[in-house]
Amino acid sequence: MKLLVACERSQKVTKLARGQGHEAYSCDILSEYGGYPEWHIQDDVLKNLNRNWDMVLAFPPCTHLAVSGARWFKEKQKDGRQQQAIDFFMEFTKIKCPWAIENPIGIMSTYYQKPDQIIQPWQFGHGETKATCLWLNNLPLLKPTNIVSGRKSIVHYMSPSPERATKRSETYSGIAAAIVDQWIERKV
Repeated sequence: MKLLVACERSQKVTKLARGQGHEAYSCDILSEYGGYPEWHIQDDVLKNLNRNWDMVLAFPPCTHLAVSGARWFKEKQKDGRQQQAIDFFMEFTKIKCPWAIENPIGIMSTYYQKPDQIIQPWQFGHGETKATCLWLNNLPLLKPTNIVSGRKSIVHYMSPSPERATKRSETYSGIAAAIVDQWIERKV
């Protein structure tokens, strides 16, 4: 399967898909930090959407869309940042192959449509909460793989640092494994 993992720098999904024998590429305007630059397209992802992919998994930035930043929405609306983020998100809904778009609870539930599914890290082996919305096109709902106790939100209490936003947006390894096992492998 030829797979594009849009806006993925950690390469968590890309590496798992490659490990299963798929031709997977991460793509972002920034460099990867997953260790495989040869599997990374450092470019505007929108320029790479029409390359005959069998599937596209999109993790668009949530900075201007997530309710966690609602106190800055008026400023972001006024200067156009929120509309740019909405427009970017919406480009993924136009893709013809099967796709999934991941984003936290935010304005896209109202602006676009309610997500097909909301998952939590604790459903996939991580004892944390972080409600994550999934909008799906020709893909099934993700089934929980390892429900664990815990339910604390470590990511929200990270100390300020240059890496904070990157670490908070990274896909949990249990969720990445479920994506590969349930969406990519089933399409083979």
